[in-house]
Amino acid sequence: MAGSIYGTLFQISTWGESHGSSIGVTIDGCPAGLPLTETDIQIFLNKRKPGQSKFTTKRNEADEARILSGVFEGQTTGTPISILIENQDQKSKDYGNIMNCYRPGHADYTFDAKYGIRDYRGGGRSSGRETIGRVAAGAIASKLLAKLNVHITAYAKSIGPVTVPEAEYDYACINQNSLYMPNNRYAKLASQYLEQCIAAQDSSGGIIECVVTGMPAGIGETVFEKLDANLAKAIMSIGSVKGVEIGDGFQAAKALGSANNDLFYKAEDRIAKKTNHSGGILGGMSDGSPIILRAAVKPTPSIAQPQKTINKFGESISLSIHGRHDPVIVPRAVVVVESMTALTLIDMLMINMSSKLDRLINFYK
Repeated sequence: MAGSIYGTLFQISTWGESHGSSIGVTIDGCPAGLPLTETDIQIFLNKRKPGQSKFTTKRNEADEARILSGVFEGQTTGTPISILIENQDQKSKDYGNIMNCYRPGHADYTFDAKYGIRDYRGGGRSSGRETIGRVAAGAIASKLLAKLNVHITAYAKSIGPVTVPEAEYDYACINQNSLYMPNNRYAKLASQYLEQCIAAQDSSGGIIECVVTGMPAGIGETVFEKLDANLAKAIMSIGSVKGVEIGDGFQAAKALGSANNDLFYKAEDRIAKKTNHSGGILGGMSDGSPIILRAAVKPTPSIAQPQKTINKFGESISLSIHGRHDPVIVPRAVVVVESMTALTLIDMLMINMSSKLDRLINFYK
């Protein structure tokens, strides 16, 4: 299947299906000498695993990572790192009634149109469970970024109509509530809203915000490999993400140039900006200020409400989707956005090493 490989120098390849025996990822291009254990990866996987609250699927998976290659005596060796996570709680019978149906909001029809065959058990490769491999690889990318003092913070900015105002952010709260929102009071309001969605057999979407600090200026290319373009592609590759914005994003369309421009000034030994409407990226390259991106996540398409659709034979049917589904995808997708951001940044930092001749000379002399 094409389209399962991401990256240029730091490259990952994910594999496996939602209801197969296992799922995982192979990472090629990780430098040797990075301290790495399965615990490092597990910290990330635990943020997206199911069953953490009543707002996530009740599928009971430990999601335990096993490193199969590329690590020796606690350090990466520079060779491909293969990571496996076993699927332990598949209930494929839950999907027997949709074997020949096209579920609204899902990829059933498009898979049939493309391949003429599909794994209907939980969506196969189009399932959110595919993101396990991305998150495992993202844990490694984040460790590498930390060595460069680049750090990523991601959280649920909004769920349904409940939005945390920027003035009320408290990053310490992100891991204190099951929705990963940067304010516990708003997380409680969002929980009440989700209770209403569950009672109505419905679901909700939301917005994930991601902030990158410590990124040096000048990372990214000026035409087709722009940093913002590659980040947008990475985030849009996550299932259920329907929009990405950088900095002011769509609000910039309403602004005047005099208000939208970020004015430069000299701050001690560096060049800085008085504002950050650009979201840390100018001309496709990082400008040294925090990178800010947001991902719009659609409501979970699997809902128990009866919906009108058709089957593969063209017959009109009414379909109620049963099984174990998240009434909101946003909380578990926070770490996926963080991981795809990390994978993109480390890849482009590696590519940038050859942008100046003196870097090559200094490295090899």
